[in-house]
Amino acid sequence: MTKQTWKPGTMLAPLPPALITSGDMAHPNVMTAAWTGIICSDPVITYVSLRPSRYTHELVSQNKEFVINLPTWRQAEAVDTVGVKSGRDGDKFALTGLTPEPCTKVKAPQVAECPVSLECKVLEVRPFGTHDMFLAEVVAVNVDDKYIDESGALDLEKAGLIAYAHGFYYTLGRKIGKFGFSVEKKKKKPAAPETDETDEAPKPPKDEAKASVATVLKADEKFSRKKITAETIAASCPSAVASHGGPKIAAAGKPAPHTLEHDETFIENGVEVIVKKSRFSKTPALSAAPHPADKNARRKGKDSRAKGENSRSKGKFSRKDHKQTNYEPYSFKKKADGSFKKKSPRRA
Repeated sequence: MTKQTWKPGTMLAPLPPALITSGDMAHPNVMTAAWTGIICSDPVITYVSLRPSRYTHELVSQNKEFVINLPTWRQAEAVDTVGVKSGRDGDKFALTGLTPEPCTKVKAPQVAECPVSLECKVLEVRPFGTHDMFLAEVVAVNVDDKYIDESGALDLEKAGLIAYAHGFYYTLGRKIGKFGFSVEKKKKKPAAPETDETDEAPKPPKDEAKASVATVLKADEKFSRKKITAETIAASCPSAVASHGGPKIAAAGKPAPHTLEHDETFIENGVEVIVKKSRFSKTPALSAAPHPADKNARRKGKDSRAKGENSRSKGKFSRKDHKQTNYEPYSFKKKADGSFKKKSPRRA
């Protein structure tokens, strides 16, 4: 493997296309920024880099606070729109259909549709060429309770977060491990008790077997393909149902109203996937039914027409007269002048 050396560039990817909200509830503003991240964990220090020409730069400089909102694939179009439109020209919340919601520690609004919103207060501003870095402390975190599991932990992979890499938006893939899994010690299986040769090896208790199976199913449930029905769409993406014509909600267990019967639809990692199938059916296989007698006659001869037999349905050489023949090859005798004379076949 060889690598080329390029001049310095912004090649760090993927990054979160975060929605940065600023202003207040009376005059809310939102923009998209990918230059953001975590600097310190205790206290929790983050940053966002903004161009001085941006309207958000002006508002954050005045109010010394902002909110970082993590969007999902459902807000992908809104994320792109607020990144190319300016808040000086109008209300981008009204333009995209996003909902501003009050925060607990700052005056800037949060985006109600985003599963996680980080309330931030500016500590310092550092100018760096094209961008100014706003260093800020995270003073509160707002989390959508539908992504909190029974143990109180945040199950954020169900939200369907998106990433930004070199000018394109992507959904996240499957989970392949957790922090520290590469050095985690594997649990040793308990040694089986010694038994006589005549005794049968003891089986694990039924409850233990059920528990192990349930754990596997629970771990795989997040990434299994699930058929989309009206219930799953209404729970995950109500706008997808309401934006299509026809009935708003399909009957239980029926395909989604915005898909066709020949399309396979399922949810994977919180993302709706539609697999387009071919609109044309394959040509049916040729029938093995016998051909009409007159066609057989042209192919097999008068004998086949008289008997009305069809060799195709019985196998290629099923008839005895197909196996026997009186044909004998001619032999040749070479003459003195080099030519050949055909001999007549021997007769029995």
